[in-house]
Amino acid sequence: MAGKVGFVSLGCPKALVDSELILTQLSAEGYETSKDYAGADLVVVNTCGFIDSAVEESLAAIGDALSENGKVIVTGCLGARKNTDGSDLIKSIHPKVLAVTGPHATAEVMQAIHVHLPKPHDPFTDLLPPIGIKLTPRHYAYLKISEGCNHRCTFCIIPSMRGDLVSRPIGEVLLEATKLFESGVKELLVVSQDTSAYGVDIQYRTGFWDGKPVKTRMFDLVNALNQIAREHQAWVRLHYVYPYPHVDDILPLMAEFADHGYGVLPYLDIPLQHAHPDVLKRMKRPASGERNMERIQAWRAACPDLVIRSTFIAGFPGETEAEFQYLLDFLDEAQIDRAGCFAYSPVAGATANLLDSPVPEVIREERRARFMAKAEEISIKRLSKKVGKRIGVLIDRVDESGGIGRSVGDAPEIDGLVRVLPASKPSKRFRVGDMIKVTVISAQGHDLIAET
Repeated sequence: MAGKVGFVSLGCPKALVDSELILTQLSAEGYETSKDYAGADLVVVNTCGFIDSAVEESLAAIGDALSENGKVIVTGCLGARKNTDGSDLIKSIHPKVLAVTGPHATAEVMQAIHVHLPKPHDPFTDLLPPIGIKLTPRHYAYLKISEGCNHRCTFCIIPSMRGDLVSRPIGEVLLEATKLFESGVKELLVVSQDTSAYGVDIQYRTGFWDGKPVKTRMFDLVNALNQIAREHQAWVRLHYVYPYPHVDDILPLMAEFADHGYGVLPYLDIPLQHAHPDVLKRMKRPASGERNMERIQAWRAACPDLVIRSTFIAGFPGETEAEFQYLLDFLDEAQIDRAGCFAYSPVAGATANLLDSPVPEVIREERRARFMAKAEEISIKRLSKKVGKRIGVLIDRVDESGGIGRSVGDAPEIDGLVRVLPASKPSKRFRVGDMIKVTVISAQGHDLIAET
C-alpha cells in the first residue's frame, strides 16, 4: 500500500515552487497525499523564516502537525535558521521533529521520507502529468528562474538561508514554460529573488531553445517567454524585478501588449523598499535608488499602460519623520499603482539590528498606517480612470454572484480583484480560467466592478 504524506506549504511563491517539486517527486515515487493530519503517515511542513510573524506561523504549524500527527519533517527557509550558539532553531523548540532541511532541498526531504516511510515498490510514474504537481489553480502557475541572491541588504537574511544566485539553464526554463502553457495554464508568474540578475552568475552563458542559441539573461528570457505566451494566447507576469538600467529594454515588449492582448504584461513588481537615499544606503539596497523616479517616468513614457507594484518598509532603523515624509512624497509623484508596506520588524541575524536609532514600534505601525492610507488614495484615483473602459480579465472563481477575476494590473493574492457581475445572456457566461472582455462600471478601494 502506498504511504500517505500530509503537506503544509507556507511562505512566498518561491517556497510554493519548492513544495510543488517535492509533491511532484512524491507522486513520481508512488506516494499519495493526505488532505488531513489523521490520514497521513507523516507530515512535511515547508516553512518561511523571513520576518518574525512568518517564523511564528511556521513554528505554530510545526507544533500543530506534531500534536495532530506526531511524525513531522521540516523544510524551507526556517530550517536554515540557527540559534546564537549554532544549534538548530527548530529542533531546540520542537525536538520531536524527524528531520530538518533548508530551502530548495527536494533530495534531502525525500531521503528523510524514505527513512521514516519507505517508498512503494513499483511507482506508477506514467501517471505523473508532464508539468508535475501544482498547488495553484490550473489556469495559472509560478515559474522560478533562479535560486538565491547576491545582495546583502541589511534587513534581509535570505542569502544566509538560500545562498547566492544560481540561475536555471534558459532552455530548461523555456521548456517548463511551454509545458505549462500546453497543459492549459493561462498566466505564468516569473519569480526569483532577483529576476533582473538572471544569468549574471554564469556570465550570461549561451543556451539553446528550439534549436537556436539564446543568452541566459533577462531580456532574452522575457523575449522568448513573450513569444511562447502569444502562441498559446496567455500572459506572462514579472515579479521581483530590481530597477537596473537594462530593465528599460523590456518596456517596448510590454508596450506591444496593447496590440496583441497576450504575452508579457505591462506590469512590473519592483521591490523598492524606500525612496530616501540615506535610508536606502542604510539598507544597502542594490541599483541606484536616487534615479528610481527618473527610471519610472521613462518606463511610463515607453509604456503608458504600465502598472507598477512595489513593497516598502516603514520605520527602518534611523528613519526620521523627514525621511518618511520623503517616502510619502515619492509615492505621490511616482503614482505607484499597487503598493504594500511592512512596519520594520527586527529579524534575528539581520545586520540592520545593529544600526543606531531604532524606531519605536508604535511609530513604525503609525507610519505604516499612514503609508497605506496614501497608497489607497492613489489606487482609488488611478483605478477610477478605468471606469467605462473595456479591459481583459482572467477569471479565478465563479459563483451565484458572478465571477472574481484579475486584470493586467492584478497578480493573484497580493493585488486587487475584478468583480464581474453575472452574465445577462447565456452567450456571455464564463468559467474559471476563461479570459474575457468586460466593461468597468465602478471602482471600490483596490478593486474594480465590471460587467460582460
